[in-house]
Formats: sequence, C-alpha cells, structure tokens
Amino acid sequence: MPTFTREEIMHLGDLARIALTDEEIARLQGELNVIADAINKVQEVAGDDVPPTANPVPLEAYLHPDVAETPLTQEEAVSGAPVSESGMFVAPRILGEE
Repeated sequence: MPTFTREEIMHLGDLARIALTDEEIARLQGELNVIADAINKVQEVAGDDVPPTANPVPLEAYLHPDVAETPLTQEEAVSGAPVSESGMFVAPRILGEE
C-alpha cells in the first residue's frame, strides 16, 4: 500500500511552485493515498489476459463519415449579414482607430 509522506507532498509542492500550508499538506496526503490505493486495485484486476486500453469506449463511436456537400455560394453566405458590400461582410473597425 503506497503511502505518500509529508516530505514527498512538500517536494511535489516545491516542484509545482506552490506554497502549501500544513492543513493542505495533510489533506493532499490523504487524497493522494486514496488515489494510489484505487490505482493499485485496478492493477490487481488487470491481469495478463486483459489488454491495456487508453479509452474504455472505442473512438470510432465518435467519428462521423465525411460526406461531401455543396458549399454556400457567396450570395448565400452574406445574405443574413446586417451589412454587406461587394459580396463581403462589413464590420466596424476596431483596431487602429484613433
């Protein structure tokens, strides 16, 4: 059972450039030990017959096939614009004004 020591927590805080109070060190020590115990339990279950995986849900479930579609014409693209000129959107200048 891994146990993070107070010194290890302080070292991690130093590496992260985070000043930790005594209360924070005690809280983090408990939380990190719970996380380490959970990881150990998973490693006990994962035997040689269980293949390693980075994602329990196959990424294919989130991919959609590419379907070619006809793009908007320039007139259709600017048709909903409040102001357009020569087939382009007109917007107020925000940079370089004096």
